Amino acid sequence: MKNQIRISLTFIIASFLVYGCAKNSDDVSGEATSVTAVQVENFAQNGDWRISYFYDTDQDETGNFSGYSFSFNENGALVAVNGNTTVTGTWSITDNSGSSTDDDGSSSDNDNDFNIFFASPDEFDDLSDDWDIISISDLKIELIDVSGGNGGTDYLTFEKI
Repeated sequence: MKNQIRISLTFIIASFLVYGCAKNSDDVSGEATSVTAVQVENFAQNGDWRISYFYDTDQDETGNFSGYSFSFNENGALVAVNGNTTVTGTWSITDNSGSSTDDDGSSSDNDNDFNIFFASPDEFDDLSDDWDIISISDLKIELIDVSGGNGGTDYLTFEKI
């Protein structure tokens, strides 16, 4: 009986924590609201960003991007600068509304993909993907990608500098 009460209490507390963490008035979730591709572009183009978290399938690779400042330019150019080092790539937002499932396996009528492409160097090539948006705000862009090949899950977070 005591185990059932503990399990029930644990479940209730965990539910409150998950619900509380999911509700952040500063965030605009690409799946919970009708955020448009244009709104996502406007958020990204507004200022410089740094990678505060990058988890590539089985390990944290955030340190590979330490010191880099990322700019999402209107012309689709993505520029990363660290001192005298400049790495260029491209970015875009693709509106896949109406598709049956997102990359993360969920169903949604509003699926904006945050597309990033870097040809080189290798650590930047790891960022190249069509990311699903977890949340977006003036200060943070959180992305996820579930690989179709190996089933691994990648997470990428940009924070405003």
